[in-house]
Amino acid sequence: MGILSKIFTWWNGATIGTLVNSALSGEHVGTDAQGNRYYRSKSAKTTDGRERRWVIYDGANDASRVPAEWHGWLHHSYDDVPESHLPPPRIWEADYTPNATGTPLAYRPQGALERGGHRARATGDYEAWSPDA
Repeated sequence: MGILSKIFTWWNGATIGTLVNSALSGEHVGTDAQGNRYYRSKSAKTTDGRERRWVIYDGANDASRVPAEWHGWLHHSYDDVPESHLPPPRIWEADYTPNATGTPLAYRPQGALERGGHRARATGDYEAWSPDA
């Protein structure tokens, strides 16, 4: 099922067309800590005359997995690869955590239907607004 999944799924890694394009006309410029690989075109330009840049994800295609420094490079904020623009890491910076929306790990507050739909009763410190008051 490996080759068929590459042909028919775009959400599960790179498609065959992207892999072929990367091999034939792309130049590998770097890899981030999550294993995502970044490419630029050897000759083709976009409609505004800039080089074409793209990412091949290592795993699920989720744009939130692109670190900020590589996002800036993909969007032509600077021309050099991000390693030359990175400030030293701060001690308060947290590691990447994937977006859990739509998964069993998603946050569900008290009263959410997934948690039974029951929440604690109001404590009396809330007064409902009335247009007549």
